[in-house]
Amino acid sequence: MKKLTRAETVYRALRQAIIEQDLGPGTKLPEDEIGAPFNISRTLVRQALARLQSDGLVEAGGKKTATVARPSLSESKDVFRVRRALEREVIRIVAETWTSENGTLLESHLNKEDAARETGDERISVRLAAEFHILLAELTQNPVLIDYVTQLVSRCSLILALYGRPHATDCAVDEHRNVVIALREGNIEEAVRQMDHHVSLVERRALNDDVKNGPRLSEILSRHASEIQAEQATDTIAIHERQVKRQA
Repeated sequence: MKKLTRAETVYRALRQAIIEQDLGPGTKLPEDEIGAPFNISRTLVRQALARLQSDGLVEAGGKKTATVARPSLSESKDVFRVRRALEREVIRIVAETWTSENGTLLESHLNKEDAARETGDERISVRLAAEFHILLAELTQNPVLIDYVTQLVSRCSLILALYGRPHATDCAVDEHRNVVIALREGNIEEAVRQMDHHVSLVERRALNDDVKNGPRLSEILSRHASEIQAEQATDTIAIHERQVKRQA
């Protein structure tokens, strides 16, 4: 697996921090403070911020300090409207190309969501909930659809951080499981209905605007960077072990 560049690590750490709602809407993102934990230049930080801006997660431009995006209620409704349409298409494609391997991958992810719910780790639950939808999109093997769904899911996580009630992990996991059950049964219309119902409920939870206080930006990014590097190291070890087994 190709090692991440420092700029890519910054991008992923910021994106993950926003999705997990560690960095709330309106949070300032000073280039110097972002670059410090990674020991990188402001130029590389700007590259990461530009990518996040194109993802709709950051507001930047001019001489003002970049901030985590703060979408309006009207814009938020538009995002969910488009997301529902694309999620329906994802479900139809996955259902039409369904394999037992797909079922295994989705079931494995649901188990991770259950584990996070049991531990009460809200931050991980939020991330896994988003990743469930991205995994479904990846199963379509349609790069364009994957990119759009990933962006929309990320923006919805941001919207929930701005307007939403606390993440209802019990509801989310059960709703995801209902989608997978319908897919396993080969009931395309029911799977589409379950996904549509789920996304509508997620949107409905976006009602309250709570101000959240937390740790400093540098502390948040350092933690997320460590997690990303640990995940990459684990993936590298797994790849090496598979190669050893093939050679044996």
